[in-house]
Amino acid sequence: MNIRLIQILPESSEPPKQLMILLHGVGASAQDLVPLAHALRESFPAAAFVLPDGVEPFDASPALAGRQWFSIQGVTEEDRPARVRAALPAFVELIRACQRHFGIGEAATALIGFSQGSIMALEACAAVPGLAGRVLAFSGRYARLPETVSPLTSYHFLHGAEDAVIAASNSRAAFEHLSGLEGGDATLDIADGVGHEVHEALVDRALFRLTHHVPVRIWKEAMGASAPSPSGDN
Repeated sequence: MNIRLIQILPESSEPPKQLMILLHGVGASAQDLVPLAHALRESFPAAAFVLPDGVEPFDASPALAGRQWFSIQGVTEEDRPARVRAALPAFVELIRACQRHFGIGEAATALIGFSQGSIMALEACAAVPGLAGRVLAFSGRYARLPETVSPLTSYHFLHGAEDAVIAASNSRAAFEHLSGLEGGDATLDIADGVGHEVHEALVDRALFRLTHHVPVRIWKEAMGASAPSPSGDN
């Protein structure tokens, strides 16, 4: 697989302790998420940040240099799941290749997506349970809500209340759905006055979730299976 990607590595000579893979939206490129990577790096200086370009050229406007994970030309609610399924093998192999390269396992991997990048991150972890320890979905959604969820992954949904591209109701529905499944571990943050963007208010909440959220499975192991979940819509 020949994909252009950006790497932002720790300044220390020590091997990276975490792997954060940032996944852009349709028609964009890895470069668009560099500011987000730098914002996260301030709190995670020991992490390796990998920002890959989408696997395909953006076909809705070939004159542009943007990329995509799957085509949205003529996409419908009915055929979106099939398009995502077709894109998943190459996407999962990309994640696995990054993990192998840095020698970092699933638990220390975070998939951080925006828009179509979020769709791919969510659907990849549904298809391959435990692929990553964290998923941060900015302005995202599922192609189809999963029937089961792995307790090995914590999901953080971050959305602008005024998003006119992917409605915030998608994140709320996903949060409520995962929270109702056995093993579900999810949080939800919706920012008022924010549209379809990686807004500073959502980045702040993402950092809070990454640094303060205790995975439900760890909480239950420490406190007992009957302990209440520490996550939620805060």
